Amino acid sequence: MKITVKKTSTISVILLEEFGSASKSKVKKLIISGSIKLNGKTIKKADTIIQTGEILEYTKYKDTGSKVHAPFQIVFEDEYLVAVIKPAGVLTHGETGKKTLSLLKAMTEYVKEESKGKKRAFIIHRLDREVAGIILLAKSEEVMQLMKENWQNTEKLYYALIEGQPKDDKGTINSWLKESTQQKMMSVPQSEDAKLAITHYRVLEKLAEHSLLEVNLETGRKNQIRVHFSEMGCPIVGDRRYGADDTYIRQIRLYAFSLSFTHPITKEEIKIESKMPYNFLKLKAEDEKYK
Repeated sequence: MKITVKKTSTISVILLEEFGSASKSKVKKLIISGSIKLNGKTIKKADTIIQTGEILEYTKYKDTGSKVHAPFQIVFEDEYLVAVIKPAGVLTHGETGKKTLSLLKAMTEYVKEESKGKKRAFIIHRLDREVAGIILLAKSEEVMQLMKENWQNTEKLYYALIEGQPKDDKGTINSWLKESTQQKMMSVPQSEDAKLAITHYRVLEKLAEHSLLEVNLETGRKNQIRVHFSEMGCPIVGDRRYGADDTYIRQIRLYAFSLSFTHPITKEEIKIESKMPYNFLKLKAEDEKYK
């Protein structure tokens, strides 16, 4: 939705008047989630001053009055989609025949309860069990299919803390990935049973023994980022499966922090972002505990 601002005020005051029934906390949450744009630029501060005549864009607010408690932190939600932060150690989708807690199962219960049984959650993409970050789910099979059909156009950004430093400050890694008999992914010569994987990266910060990267996935193969940096000689911190230092047990330092896509129903440009976890760059000389 687009509105032309009729009077100069803060973005929170303008949206409160626009939505009518929305509470201050819900409006603030909407702003912080990155759902509001000013003249095409995302605004995340509730006290931003908006001038008369400027253009605001937002995902239409719908106050359902729901008191349903979400099982995970929600960073975006409308009547078609919901995005949450998956913690490390939680499966995206449950293992067949096992009663393991999964994000999909928990979110299905949330969406069912919130919609009074009219909707359920559908997985659009996955994150490895060990990896944390933004997961996007659809509230109908139709929306799931629409998102999957255009998933290659979705920008998927990750923070990755790797051991050592790559030769170049930015670059692209291309390889064909195939799963070994040990259920590990590895690069192989092009073949019918291998899948092309393309990973773009740039160095954000060089530390004493590590490098912080922004990683942009062009393809989304199993363990893709983990394999590519391991084979570069710079495994992701904590990723013992792919060759990282195993002196201490650490949570893998890979975090899905941003998704950008065209909404399949409203056709709005959506950008969902999450801050880097507070302990992402903190590496203590002790084992880390997580699920």
